[in-house]
Amino acid sequence: MTLTDLPNVGPKLAENLRRVGLETPEDFRAAGAREAFLRIRAQVDSTACFHQLTALAGAELGAPKKAIPAEEKAALRAFFDSL
Repeated sequence: MTLTDLPNVGPKLAENLRRVGLETPEDFRAAGAREAFLRIRAQVDSTACFHQLTALAGAELGAPKKAIPAEEKAALRAFFDSL
């Protein structure tokens, strides 16, 4: 399995993950969506947006980002807004 096999992860997001040291789906899952997002923002793209965070969260859950439960999406929004 490769990073692009995860839901919501296309070539650009996969490249961002690799650039922050997350080479495999297992590496990504071990770090988690929030940590991966923080690394991307710090090391690759300081303008990474909320949509990228929700894409990562969906990938961590194994689901399309539209399937993220409302409570989790609200927690992600609070996390994003706190940055």
